[in-house]
Amino acid sequence: MADVAERAGVSPSTVSRTLRGLPTVSPDVRARVEEAARELNFAVSRQAASLVTGKTGVVAALVPTLNSWFMGSALSSLGPLLRAAGMELTVYVIPDMSERTAFFERLPARRNADALAVFGFDLTDEETVRLDDLGMPVIYVSQHADGRPSVYVDDADGARKATRHLLNLGHRRIAFAPTLGATGFCFSSRERLLGYQQALTEAGIPLDDDLVVTMSSDDKRDITQGVGKLLSLREPPTAIFAETDELAISIIYFLRKAQIQVPERISVIGFDDHQMAEWTDLSTVAQSPSDMGRLAGELALQLIQDSDADHTRHVVLPTHLIPRATTAPPPAPQGGHEGAVEERRI
Repeated sequence: MADVAERAGVSPSTVSRTLRGLPTVSPDVRARVEEAARELNFAVSRQAASLVTGKTGVVAALVPTLNSWFMGSALSSLGPLLRAAGMELTVYVIPDMSERTAFFERLPARRNADALAVFGFDLTDEETVRLDDLGMPVIYVSQHADGRPSVYVDDADGARKATRHLLNLGHRRIAFAPTLGATGFCFSSRERLLGYQQALTEAGIPLDDDLVVTMSSDDKRDITQGVGKLLSLREPPTAIFAETDELAISIIYFLRKAQIQVPERISVIGFDDHQMAEWTDLSTVAQSPSDMGRLAGELALQLIQDSDADHTRHVVLPTHLIPRATTAPPPAPQGGHEGAVEERRI
């Protein structure tokens, strides 16, 4: 900083004020300092600055995986928002229980970030208390956390929309396919199962545990077995509600591979509105992970900048149904009502 000050012909404190973006520097001086900093390849040390300000200029994100459409979309909107505010994004990926245990033992985000965004983990009470003790804002993303800042969609309401869509088409045997995903990433699964069950109960349809079959969206054998289990039921479903679009698309693939037409024999609906949903004309319930990432970033910045801000605020985003070509009325039963009417006419 002293070198920059000497080249620009100003004091080191003026360099500091300029590079911190303070308005107390004239445009002419600001231009000279910035030009000198470029010529000397000067970069502000966040570690050194944090000793003075108590701030790192970093927001950390805790995620179970980077290999998902949801995470990619959310982080792709979170990162640019933070950069525009002069902040950086650090991502901690903990895909299994051993790394999860290590993270909560060491808490590497402590002293290395000003806020932490936790994406969808189903935390234990002990883990939640550990995060409470970090001494920084912790924002829960894609899940509701009582008494803590959260940004999420109403998964149960979205699942009710999907199930009611199938009910309104005339389906009465509706299966639900939860996913097996990254360890601890199951908050949405429970809420979507709840919404599915609520819609059936409202319609007066008894719950049938045989119609709930968990599948792994990235395991072909597991999906084949799951679809086979549903098809082997005494009364197989006429519709399947898959927890995610990726799983729904895989289910459709295996149904068609078994010469079962979709939606003529079985309707399929997903949840997310993944890019592939539009390309494959999949009926789905849309959510916006990019909006979730952006709003989580805005909330983090607000909580960092204003210690008196509401640390219990919940931001709930809407979902909406997108009916496409994979859902239709159920097939008429053989010897069913239409045939009987025709027979009476004869």
